[in-house]
Amino acid sequence: MSRLRCWCEGDNITVYARIGNLSEGGLFLRTSTPLERGARAVLRFGVEQPVEAVARVVWSRVEGQGGPPGMGLEFETVDDQVQDAIRRLIDMEKQHKLISN
Repeated sequence: MSRLRCWCEGDNITVYARIGNLSEGGLFLRTSTPLERGARAVLRFGVEQPVEAVARVVWSRVEGQGGPPGMGLEFETVDDQVQDAIRRLIDMEKQHKLISN
């Protein structure tokens, strides 16, 4: 699991939660209040070089559905600068896991 946390702003709701998994195409956000499938959200995460990206909920899971509750979000249009920042965050997370294991 990632150490990163993310602000997720959707229709009339803002969630601050831990990122369960981050990839170049999207992320899994652990939350007991997932947005509905198809909802769009603005995501803000990262520390040194904060990333802001628009994403769409492609799936969600509530407590008791096998696995932690949360939602899978797919990044929509992401420019090269944002994509590079996401790659750096992924690399930092990989390095942290190697060091802590």
